[in-house]
Amino acid sequence: MKKLINKVDDVVVESLAGMQAAHGDLVRLHPSVKGVLRADAPNPKVAVISGGGSGHEPLHGGFVGFGMLDAACPGEVFTSPTPDQMLEAAKAVQGGKGVLFIVKNYTGDVMNFQMAADMLAAEGIPVAQVVVNDDVAVQDSLYTAGRRGVGGTVLIEKIVGALAELGAPLEEVKQVCEKCNAQVRSMGMALTSCAVPAAGKPTFELGEDEFELGIGIHGEPGRQRLKMKTAREIVESMAEVIVNDLPFQKGDEVLAFVNGMGGTPLMELYLVYNDLVRFLNGKGIQVARNLVGNYITSLEMQGCSITLLKLDSQLKALWDYPVHTPALRWGK
Repeated sequence: MKKLINKVDDVVVESLAGMQAAHGDLVRLHPSVKGVLRADAPNPKVAVISGGGSGHEPLHGGFVGFGMLDAACPGEVFTSPTPDQMLEAAKAVQGGKGVLFIVKNYTGDVMNFQMAADMLAAEGIPVAQVVVNDDVAVQDSLYTAGRRGVGGTVLIEKIVGALAELGAPLEEVKQVCEKCNAQVRSMGMALTSCAVPAAGKPTFELGEDEFELGIGIHGEPGRQRLKMKTAREIVESMAEVIVNDLPFQKGDEVLAFVNGMGGTPLMELYLVYNDLVRFLNGKGIQVARNLVGNYITSLEMQGCSITLLKLDSQLKALWDYPVHTPALRWGK
């Protein structure tokens, strides 16, 4: 498969350099390890840090900036960053109020962030972490024990980042992070595979008349491989599982997030969002906030994911709080 790269081994480093060149007013790169740091860090606030394998852009580096993350640690494509990356990034941005790690539930990420947390604690830096596991598609996968962390991560990083920006202490920031994780559910689907640059070929094969329901962001198998249906039918099959899992109830207010997997036109994502709103209205569930676009991707995979977060007045206020990052910005 054709890709716009120079050398396979340099893809991540050169991409990070491009991010800094494009958004130097918002982010800077760590001088000794791969890490995207907030340009004005450290600040006297809880430092919110996340990370994971590259290939999911703009997650996580694109969300570094005011009102969201203080640092992001990128690994190689679909590969966890190392504990040293996480440790050094945390030390570079922490401002004396402690560190919160937001970790997607993938085995390598969980293990390496825990090691970094232990090293930070040994240096006397207060640290907490929350593992995000919002995917309702499968209980276990090739990369996880338990549910995967997917689109809910974006919403959690925004809400928790706002609370930290407002000066809340570490324990409160952690509690709200856990609250969001308990109230968010996601599910994805794929029309095509993606190709990891080092492999140069699709991760899996789908027939022209097939789609994968419940796919993971690394191309992990989903619940079912099915014959193509209309967008409305696909949306209803995903949304029904999501709504029943929490369960969301009539009268609930939600943030509805329709996310593209990297290769899906925005026209189709808005079509999906329209079908999702129609479905939720039929359940008596009110969409109070929304997000539509490519925010947690899987390289060039065609497909989408749906995420619903149950809202209350606190979470709505934190979602609305100003944010200014390379990939998400409003109100500032």
